[in-house]
Amino acid sequence: MKFNTSIDDNFASFYDRENDNYVFVESTDNENFDVTIGTASGATLVGTVSAKNDEELNAKLEALYQGFMMKNERDS
Repeated sequence: MKFNTSIDDNFASFYDRENDNYVFVESTDNENFDVTIGTASGATLVGTVSAKNDEELNAKLEALYQGFMMKNERDS
C-alpha cells in the first residue's frame, strides 16, 4: 500500500481495499503522527511515527503498515 500524505496535514485516511483496512494518520504538531489501523467496525492505535519531511513520513507509514499486516498474518 502506498501512502501520499504531507507533514503539513493534521489528518489523513487511507483505505486498503485488498485487506479491507482503514489507516488513519493524525498529528497535532506535524512532526509526530499517530497511526490507527482497523476496519469500519473498530480500529486500534498501532504506533506513532516521527518525520521531518513528506518522504520520510510516507516511508515510515508504509513500513508500519507492512509490519502490522505481517503480524496479523502470523497471528491468524
